[in-house]
Amino acid sequence: MTARWIRPVRRMDWILLLAVLALLVTGVLFIFSASTRSVDLPLYKKQIGWALAGLACFLGLLYADYYRLRDAAWWLYGTSLLLLVLVLVPGIGRKVYGAYRWLSLLGLQFQPSELAKLATIIALARFMSRPGREMNAAGNIGGAVMIVLPPVLLIAAEPDLSTASVLLLTAIVMLYIAGLPMPLLGLATLTGLLAVGLLLGLLFWAPAWLPLSDYQKERILVFLDPGRDPLNHGWNAVQSALAVGSGGLTGKGFLKGTQDVLGYLPRTVAPTDFIFSVIAEEVGFVGSAVLLSLYAVVLSAGLRAAAAARDKLGRLLAAGLTGMLFCHVFINIAMTIGLMPIMGIPLPLMSYGGSFMISTMAALGLAQSVYVRRYT
Repeated sequence: MTARWIRPVRRMDWILLLAVLALLVTGVLFIFSASTRSVDLPLYKKQIGWALAGLACFLGLLYADYYRLRDAAWWLYGTSLLLLVLVLVPGIGRKVYGAYRWLSLLGLQFQPSELAKLATIIALARFMSRPGREMNAAGNIGGAVMIVLPPVLLIAAEPDLSTASVLLLTAIVMLYIAGLPMPLLGLATLTGLLAVGLLLGLLFWAPAWLPLSDYQKERILVFLDPGRDPLNHGWNAVQSALAVGSGGLTGKGFLKGTQDVLGYLPRTVAPTDFIFSVIAEEVGFVGSAVLLSLYAVVLSAGLRAAAAARDKLGRLLAAGLTGMLFCHVFINIAMTIGLMPIMGIPLPLMSYGGSFMISTMAALGLAQSVYVRRYT
């Protein structure tokens, strides 16, 4: 009995755990820095609680055989779709900053889209890993699309285009791992590029036809022309770029970032979507490089889990979860330094937030569940 409980801990990727702990501690420290002048000072204390809950979730899924989740895949998927529908119902879903993204349960606020990401990855992995199912058949590709499309559309309707985009990109990664032929993958990429071109065309010549809210249109226009509206819609992007650039090589020092401390980087977003800007200003290029190195360790551990998986199900799960985390890291940092439009997407293990912390740690725990059973 004792050996059964000790074996998963011995087999887990300890380098991953150390990197995760380092990121969690760093996140708490800089959330404290980003909220020192805030009326809601205990943000960092709440984040400590969420981090501990996330670690418990990580260990729970580490011990759980991922085949149990495969057996419950459709129940999880169906429940997540039901919650996504409920969040859009006025009076049930909670509206924050013009979007219906939250539900209340036992006094706690949570985002159903975070559960939907994990449930969709599990359901998609189960569907594509079935013996004899080849992803070069039109029916199988169509089946995968029909699994991904409902949650993507429901999340986009909140509206939360950033999370919907992450889920869509994750599905493409999983299709590639499952054996989608390169010509079809290239066709999907070309279709995506044409869709972006069409979106930009409508944005400039027929904005009324574009199915986006006004603030989403402005975010894209501000990205294309940073000087378009620097005191309103472009404020966050400009202040974020100033914070990152002013950090220099070694930064201004902990709690000494002027863009953050003086409130130029809004305190409503500094601890969440723009936590990287706070970090870059206070620890500079060197500290940011260390942070990126820690993320490289985490993502490499996910790829190792996928490569070492004993079966196709485990490989798809680990690859999909790692792809999802990579999308979050890449998009968040890219938007804070001006390489992508502001999308309101958090940074894994660093940004303040309970739902996202739990889903991130659950994803890491599930990937480790695959890794510790690589010999079984």
